[in-house]
Amino acid sequence: MTADSLTTRKAVGESTRWVVKIGSSLITDDGRGLNHEAIQSWAEQIAELRDTGKQVLLVSSGAVAEGMARIGWSQRPHTLHELQAAAALGQMGLIQHFESCFKNHRIHTAQVLLTHEDLGNRQRYLNARSTLKTLLQLGAIPIINENDTVATDEIRFGDNDTLAALVSNLVEADTLIILTDQQGLFNKDPRNNDDAELIPQSSASNPGLSAMAGDGGTLGQGGMRTKITAAQRAARSGTTTVIACGSEEDILLKIAHGDAVGTLLTTDNEPMTARKQWLANQLRISGRLFLDAGASKALQKSGVSLLAVGVNKVEGHFQRGEVVSCIDHEGTEIARGLVNYDSKESLLIKGQVSEQIESILGYINEAELIHRDNLVLL
Repeated sequence: MTADSLTTRKAVGESTRWVVKIGSSLITDDGRGLNHEAIQSWAEQIAELRDTGKQVLLVSSGAVAEGMARIGWSQRPHTLHELQAAAALGQMGLIQHFESCFKNHRIHTAQVLLTHEDLGNRQRYLNARSTLKTLLQLGAIPIINENDTVATDEIRFGDNDTLAALVSNLVEADTLIILTDQQGLFNKDPRNNDDAELIPQSSASNPGLSAMAGDGGTLGQGGMRTKITAAQRAARSGTTTVIACGSEEDILLKIAHGDAVGTLLTTDNEPMTARKQWLANQLRISGRLFLDAGASKALQKSGVSLLAVGVNKVEGHFQRGEVVSCIDHEGTEIARGLVNYDSKESLLIKGQVSEQIESILGYINEAELIHRDNLVLL
């Protein structure tokens, strides 16, 4: 489906490929251990969705929270080794129960553990993409989580809302469903404001949404702000997002029926090519190039390559072929791309016309600092 076709509830319900993300507080009954009844209900709903021809990928939080419940920790630990231990303990129970519930419906499940590095390396990105699409073709339900047991930055800074958005980009999903413990996105935090009103629908690119979002709870890593950011990230590849209450009865079936539940965040974007999706979603940037006003305008308005003459400052240590961020003259990131020269070379040729590169470096790799085919606007 095109971006324009997923602006109504009916169209979202009829879309084919869904990524469903379930938060920690739902999976673990707000930290009291796995919510077996809820997991069974979601499995039954997903099984029914599959019978209608939908392909579903499940992004499940809860490994750390389940591990905490297993060993009696009431507070999320701060040390890395304790977080990793909790994740290792909890992942076993989490996957075992999903496997058991889906087996009742004769559906195979597949555990897929990812880190952002898996999606940051082009070859591993393509491998993950191929594996997930093959699993869908085989009729399996991929159950995806961050590999918290070995990850470092992901545990401290990552969240499964972001992972769900990246997976949506990866498999070119039509719809991202984020199930949370709230009814959807409100204009104020409903936990602190009795007059808070549900926002039924908005564009994911609406700049006012983030101002309305609250912070996360004790168990999860992100609040509504991370869900809005995830919707914006998913929208880059044409994916529409629904944020809804996971504890509402038959919530996935209601979405499939086109019911007006939760908050619908639509996209104005047509799907990017897979290469540019990968570039846009790099979470680790190796360096930054600061552009002058002319280069900033040319990139945004004309879709041209970035030339060294338009760069007035270089930050970071990067190698040729790594992803760098392009910062406009007002300090805003406007693009990311694969750079043709390393950081030392870029420092030498910044502000210089392409014809001078060879005389400065003694050689020339490319006339452009970043070719337009390797550059994506944000």
